[in-house]
Amino acid sequence: MQRRDRRSGFSRRFPPKPVELGKEYVVEIQETSRRGEGIARIKGLVTFVPNTKPGDRVKIRITRISRRFAEAEVISKEEKTEKEEKEET
Repeated sequence: MQRRDRRSGFSRRFPPKPVELGKEYVVEIQETSRRGEGIARIKGLVTFVPNTKPGDRVKIRITRISRRFAEAEVISKEEKTEKEEKEET
């Protein structure tokens, strides 16, 4: 009896990540997670950013990359452009 490799059937491959560890990005926080962290999406990848809230525009550095998400730290808050300020009023 021949032994079959369990991996040879259905394979869950995750595509390459659109972010790199240690790289910096400017993002807008879109929503809040259950843990209270801000959530941004970088090319579809969910990125958790602590100490932020929806609407914040921040510069972040990626600190951890997982299969389905990434985690980042805030480097600085970005100023809103004049166009964004006018849209709010």
